[in-house]
Amino acid sequence: MTLADSAPKLGRKRDLSRDGEILLAALDVLAETGYDGMTIDMVAARAKAGKATVYRRWASKGELVIDAVACMKNANLDVDALPDTGTLRGDLIAMIKPHAIEDSERKLQVMAGLMSMLQKTPELVDAAHAAIIEPRARINRILMNRAKERGEIPADADTETLSLVGPAMAAYRTLMLRKPVDRDYLISVIDGVVLPALGLPRPPQR
Repeated sequence: MTLADSAPKLGRKRDLSRDGEILLAALDVLAETGYDGMTIDMVAARAKAGKATVYRRWASKGELVIDAVACMKNANLDVDALPDTGTLRGDLIAMIKPHAIEDSERKLQVMAGLMSMLQKTPELVDAAHAAIIEPRARINRILMNRAKERGEIPADADTETLSLVGPAMAAYRTLMLRKPVDRDYLISVIDGVVLPALGLPRPPQR
């Protein structure tokens, strides 16, 4: 037997372009049917993909939902293109992206599906936190630590904890209260909770 014969055969490369299509299909199905009604077959059909193609990427429906919601929540996060307005408040507000009313309604439906999934599969809570909450918290830590470096906030400010405040409050609002997270709400969290906790004055009310 030659070396060529004994060398492992490489399988067909994974088509990464399909991942986005499948994740978008999963979001659509989750929003329409809820977690209980959602099936891998439905997602595969919506994405025009084979069921085996989906299972090669995600071992379970729960893991697919986590990745799909993470894709939705973190689509506009780019560590290499963060705003630099000169103030922490300016940077945090610049991270708020506009959303259409229809998009907000769809997100509420998606997050309701996520909540249902976490109730049924609590073992996926840590994975959901890592995929959905932590990326936004990481951005907040970078912006807060940058504010430390320029002397805007105290050097001993607890940025590790406070970086989680905004994402946690947004998650609570959507998952528990079933209310949309809009620009006004996020600014109220920044001005009324995050900045005062970091020792910065609350901006005057207009």
